[in-house]
Amino acid sequence: MSSSSALILFSSLLILSLIYSHGNALSSNYYKNTCPQVENIVVQVVTEASKKDKTVPAALLRMHFHDCFIRGCDASVLLNSKKNTAEKDGPPNVSLHAFFVIDNAKKAIEALCPGIVSCADILAFAARDSVVISGGPSWDVPKGRKDGRTSKASETRQLPAPTFNISQLQQSFAQRGLSLEDLVALSGGHTLGFSHCSSFNNRIHNFNTTHDVDPTLHPSLAATLKGICPLKNRAKNAGTAMDPSSTTFDNTYYKLILQNMSLFSSDQALLSIPKTKALVSEFASSQEAFFKAFANSMIKMSSINGGQEVRKDCRVAN
Repeated sequence: MSSSSALILFSSLLILSLIYSHGNALSSNYYKNTCPQVENIVVQVVTEASKKDKTVPAALLRMHFHDCFIRGCDASVLLNSKKNTAEKDGPPNVSLHAFFVIDNAKKAIEALCPGIVSCADILAFAARDSVVISGGPSWDVPKGRKDGRTSKASETRQLPAPTFNISQLQQSFAQRGLSLEDLVALSGGHTLGFSHCSSFNNRIHNFNTTHDVDPTLHPSLAATLKGICPLKNRAKNAGTAMDPSSTTFDNTYYKLILQNMSLFSSDQALLSIPKTKALVSEFASSQEAFFKAFANSMIKMSSINGGQEVRKDCRVAN
C-alpha cells in the first residue's frame, strides 16, 4: 500500500471511529413517549406525494443514501448553500429532487411535537416508506439520529460513482463499515428510478483504446443507449429508466446484471469477483433473499450518525 493510500485509509477509519463513538445510540422506541405518531405522519406525506409524482420514491431513497455516505445520516444533504456550497449543489447531487416531501413532513410533525424529531430521522423513515410503497420490504427504522450543521459540496466526491470498479466500491463501502453483502444488497436500490446519460456515457462512447463500447454491455442495450445519448446534440435531460419496472421495487436489477443489461459500470462490476457474483445470482433467483438482505443493510447504513441538533427547518441549521 502506498503511503498516500495508507493515509487515506487511516483518515477514513478515524472519521468512521468518530462517527461511531460519538454517534447517537439509536433505538426503535425513541419517540414512543415524545412523538408516537411520527411514522404515521411521514408515511401519509410520502404516499400523497408519490400518488402525484411516481418518481418520488426513487428520489427519496437516493437522497437518504447520498446523505448517509457523507458524514453519516445527519440530513446534511438537506441544508441549503449559504456561505459555502452545500452537498445538495455538489455534482453528484444536482439531480436530487423531492426535498419538498421532507419539508412537508417536518412541518406536520413540528405542528404536533415541536423540536423533537430530527430531519435525519424523517429522511430515514421516508426512504423506508418509499421502498414499501414501491412493493419492497419494510423494516423497523432505528430512531434518534441528530442533524448535522455542516454541508460541503466538495465532500460529495466521496460518494461511490457509477464508473467505479469493484475494488473502488469495496473500499468506499468498507470505509463506512459496510460489507460486500451490504454493497450488493444496497446496489439493488438501482431497481428504482431514472439515470441521466452522464452516469453511463463512459460505457457507450470511447470506452477504451480498443473498444468504443464496453464489451461487457449487451449490444442491443448499447445500441439503444447510443440512440438516447448520442455523443453530440443531446437533449438536456436525456436518459433512461434504471430498469423496465423502474417504479416497482423488485429483483429485476440482478437479473439484468446477469444478462449484461445493467446501466452502470459499478453494476456490471458486481460480477467481477466470486463473492459479489454469487450474491447477484442469489438475489436474481430469490426476491425474498434480496428483500431480507436489503432491509438488514439499510438498517446498518442508516445507523451511521454524527449529528448534533434537531433542526427546526430541515434546510437551515439552527
